[in-house]
Amino acid sequence: MTATAHVSRLKSGRRTEMRQQNVATILSAAEKVFAEAGFGGATMQLIADMAGLPKANLHYYFATKEELYRSVVANIFQIWLHAADSFDAAPGPVEGIGAYIDTKMEISRRHPAGSKVWASEVMHGAPVIQDYLETTLRQWTSGRAAVIERWIAEGKMAPVNPEHLLYMLWATTQHYADFGHQIETLNGGNPLSERQWRAAKDSVKAIILRGIGAI
Repeated sequence: MTATAHVSRLKSGRRTEMRQQNVATILSAAEKVFAEAGFGGATMQLIADMAGLPKANLHYYFATKEELYRSVVANIFQIWLHAADSFDAAPGPVEGIGAYIDTKMEISRRHPAGSKVWASEVMHGAPVIQDYLETTLRQWTSGRAAVIERWIAEGKMAPVNPEHLLYMLWATTQHYADFGHQIETLNGGNPLSERQWRAAKDSVKAIILRGIGAI
């Protein structure tokens, strides 16, 4: 490789890294603004101010508010989908569902705004992301339901409706994001500590796994 090519490659790498950092900053800011103001109340200027970037930078990466909104939703959705990777390789519900609960609650802890954006969108009839629900989410749910049915057939858990079990898992784990203010209020006005988060995860796992006869 020539010196010129090496320098060009380094510059390209720095540009890629800067782009990734800017996109991550914008998505994080947009999560917060959309969570607080909703799609209708959010503006690109509010998001730019939250991100600490010129408004023109937002439009460089995301042409419209809807494009940015869909990117925020897709980002949290992909994070949730990867949380279920434990299902596919797990020998049974203790390992699979246990790891899923751990991961989903950690996502609620670290991405509360993204969860609120998703919840608000769905509660309003999913006007922007209905296609996600009808395609990716439906396929994902069918795949996880098939794994649960296999565990039932193998006698590793009680015969329960797979879809309703998944709904319960989503509602319980995402409660810690969507109703975080309520939890803090009941916790004396303080966020859950590291110890309390571990205790919450252990409690939810024990309740769910005992309830489905896995332990």
